[in-house]
Amino acid sequence: MTKTTPSAPVDGAADWPDLAGRLIVDDAGGKRHQLPVRVYFEDTDFSTLVYHASYVRWCERGRSDFLRLLGSDHRRLIDGSDGGERSAFVVRRMTFDFYRPARIDEILLVETSVKEIGGASLTLTQQITRDGQRICEADVIVVLITVSGKPIRIAEEIRRAFGAS
Repeated sequence: MTKTTPSAPVDGAADWPDLAGRLIVDDAGGKRHQLPVRVYFEDTDFSTLVYHASYVRWCERGRSDFLRLLGSDHRRLIDGSDGGERSAFVVRRMTFDFYRPARIDEILLVETSVKEIGGASLTLTQQITRDGQRICEADVIVVLITVSGKPIRIAEEIRRAFGAS
């Protein structure tokens, strides 16, 4: 019987990207997040092109994993284990521009960056590309609210993690 260690690669696992993607910090300290996604059959419509709602899901994953890699996550916000009042980011506004279709089995890259941080709001820009070619862009405003629905100021720890002071 062969014994494997937790660090031993299995089926090329050492080459897999982190499930949460990766953070990139530029020379000025700005942060952006990249998340690779594969287009599956379930992401397409009868025309075999990616259905528009799939882009919404992929952008949500990008925003969630951006937050996760910055040291927080939705679960910790909702249950209050981050030390603050129980809260959640909710979408206030989304705008999408679609430039080119994507198709089954393609690998796309969802890139998320902070455009602006307000008291209780966060404006993010998201771009989905294929081999550097722009497929879709979105601007998304999310607001941090308490579980009762009242807007709440974004904690300094989260602001610093996004690159604001």
